[in-house]
Amino acid sequence: MRNQEVIDRLEAGGYLEREEWAALLADFDESDRLYAAQKAVATANRYFGNRIYIRGLIEFTSYCKNDCYYCGLRRSNTRAARYRLTEEEILTCCETGYGLGFRTFVLQGGEDGGFSDERLCALIGAIKERWPDCALTLSVGEREADVYRRFYAAGADRYLLRHETADAAHYGRLHPPEMSPDHRIACLDTLKAIGYQTGCGFMVGSPGQTPETLAADMMLIGKLHPHMVGIGPFLPHKDTPFGRERAGSCELTLFLISLVRIMEKNVLLPATTALGTALPGGREAGILAGANVVMPNLSPAGIREKYALYDGKKCTGAEAAEGIDGLRERLRRLGYEVVSGRGDWKECK
Repeated sequence: MRNQEVIDRLEAGGYLEREEWAALLADFDESDRLYAAQKAVATANRYFGNRIYIRGLIEFTSYCKNDCYYCGLRRSNTRAARYRLTEEEILTCCETGYGLGFRTFVLQGGEDGGFSDERLCALIGAIKERWPDCALTLSVGEREADVYRRFYAAGADRYLLRHETADAAHYGRLHPPEMSPDHRIACLDTLKAIGYQTGCGFMVGSPGQTPETLAADMMLIGKLHPHMVGIGPFLPHKDTPFGRERAGSCELTLFLISLVRIMEKNVLLPATTALGTALPGGREAGILAGANVVMPNLSPAGIREKYALYDGKKCTGAEAAEGIDGLRERLRRLGYEVVSGRGDWKECK
């Protein structure tokens, strides 16, 4: 009952200290998880009704200059299948997605010098010119403030930059020395200040993660008040230093999704591909934990498996854009409606 009292306090807008977060995450059981899920779903329904927003994910480059220890696209992975979509291919993905009802496109890729800032600005402008009623989300990593401003001026609406961990020592366990947790957080602050709808997020169960490091993540989210939060289980990739590590817990992932919804009530919260990969019915489980966004894959079918952040990534069925009708039906059976609007974040009244 102690954990449920803490969840009640969080629901009422109460502040949790880091020690309280750590205790809650270290010692919850299934009844606590279901209790949080019930409250999270009620909160999501209060702010969004039964609507689930769709985003069309376009994984446009698998090149990356970074060497993050957990990522299959890390520059040191000589076995990774590298590709870059052309502008024409990306625009074709958008055209296909628009016909399927998508009104948000997500351009996601590694930090690839082959796509210069100028090239990305031109691409952003072309998408917004052709589909002005659509939102455009970027997920292209850490950039300087002036570059973020240029992307925003070109028409980008949202930006996803997962912080991965708010604990400096844990960040060092996951990333090479040239990468800085302070710079990552500064990027998030800059994105919000520019005016982007800004998203952060983290992996659950990454090597070295503890209840204390997760507590730091939750406190960062509570301080940043992001518009979007992406949470999924850590899944290993065989060609990385963490290839033999265990996958993260889906139960803990679902609990954290619920807690984020309870704390940040109007946040846009995806049921992630990683969750759908790790857990049969993971999309639905995420929705029933308080998520309200799904991101089917709009990338060309022939390259989807090449964007291998982790082993076994699902990119067919409900995880694919062409499976949207099946996803609509599956969520309809749960009492939810997949809607085609932009699904913008709205300030709490």
